[in-house]
Amino acid sequence: MTNKKKIPTRGDVGGGLFQAFVSLESHGLPEGPVPDESGDSSAAAPASKMGRVVLRKEKAHRGGKSVIVIDDFDAVHSEAFISDLARQLRQQCGCGGAVKDRAIELQGEQSAKIRAFLEAKGFKVAGIR
Repeated sequence: MTNKKKIPTRGDVGGGLFQAFVSLESHGLPEGPVPDESGDSSAAAPASKMGRVVLRKEKAHRGGKSVIVIDDFDAVHSEAFISDLARQLRQQCGCGGAVKDRAIELQGEQSAKIRAFLEAKGFKVAGIR
């Protein structure tokens, strides 16, 4: 048997609630986080989630050409927001496209670029990989 020094945890030892932890030492432990004095909490806050969108590849009724459709935008996103996002995606991918019925249609098969762009914006992307 080994003789280990035990810390008493019974309440009748005296000294209050934290008496059992009096003999613990904190030297050698790393310093805790230092609070930011500037008061700017936006840098530490996680990126806001923009919602979930679905990517779909369509060829039907397009003369054999492929388009990627970005669909299922949340109701909180306005038509202007979706149009602006479509413009940014067309510039990013270097392709044509349109907005129809709250869905963005982009020409070509560039789902990887589209997925990366939308995830960087804060969207959760489902659908084709």
